[in-house]
Amino acid sequence: MSTQLSYGELATLMKSCAGLTVDPQALETRPDATFEEFGLDSLGLLAIVGELENRYGTPIEPGAESSKTPGDFLDVINTSLTTGA
Repeated sequence: MSTQLSYGELATLMKSCAGLTVDPQALETRPDATFEEFGLDSLGLLAIVGELENRYGTPIEPGAESSKTPGDFLDVINTSLTTGA
């Protein structure tokens, strides 16, 4: 299992945790767009963080659920997964 979360995996998590269908290419080409622009709210983001903590068996860095953009979120998540938070 990869320890780096991709935009494609983020799009899949957005679908499974928040019920949003988002084109992974849109996330990747617009990493500085806000989650709000994609329809994801703070509760959806919190659900994604919880899913990642369960999946990888490690806590995610505090504040990840407050990320405003996909790019920032992936930076925080991938740093947490690499360092073990």
